[in-house]
Amino acid sequence: MIETKHITKIVNTSEGQLQILQPISFNVKAGESVAIVGASGSGKSTLLSLLAGLDQVSEGEIYLDSAGLHGMDEEQRARLRGEKVGFIFQSFMLVQSLTALENIMLPAEIAGMDNPRELGQQILEQVGLGHRGTHYPNQLSGGEQQRVAIARAFITKPKILFADEPTGNLDAANSDKVEKLLFDLNRESDTTLVLVTHDPELASQCQRQLHMHAGELTEVTEQPSGSDADIQQMQAS
Repeated sequence: MIETKHITKIVNTSEGQLQILQPISFNVKAGESVAIVGASGSGKSTLLSLLAGLDQVSEGEIYLDSAGLHGMDEEQRARLRGEKVGFIFQSFMLVQSLTALENIMLPAEIAGMDNPRELGQQILEQVGLGHRGTHYPNQLSGGEQQRVAIARAFITKPKILFADEPTGNLDAANSDKVEKLLFDLNRESDTTLVLVTHDPELASQCQRQLHMHAGELTEVTEQPSGSDADIQQMQAS
């Protein structure tokens, strides 16, 4: 489902080039749940952005569902994201002028899906917010906004879901609700899930953990209950 080959990220600064990611290679099979963990500045969010096609690699190759992301321009990457990818942001990223239901419907409308309102209401019920469809984001709690964001990400039934600190702005009670919802929907949809988190509890619920340090993939660990799916680290020399 996801294959990376020696991907790097280098940016230009006033002091010269800065290498944010060292050459990294790993594979993620369909239906797996993977957590990218590490301290702030370790490169985990940069890696997630590259995998989701929100940024371009400096070198190396990324394949999403056999499509070569690294060779695409922004328009092509956007089209691929629309067809195969869902994304959940720490800051929710809801459109403030749209209701909860309208926010959820938006990706389905862009994708040209039939009956987006009916689909949106159905998934709104799934996340326990059927009674909040007419409310705007500023009328919802943080936990409710993140549940709307999750519903929006799942409405198109993406093959791959990326999540950047999905519980980072929530209190413990809401974090637990959002975590359960995220993994329940992931299992029901058989979606490949890749998330970045500082939360050890959230990371432990994933089948695999990729440990980042100073731009390098230093370790891959598997939960005892994880599948036999193959995520292998192949550090470039």
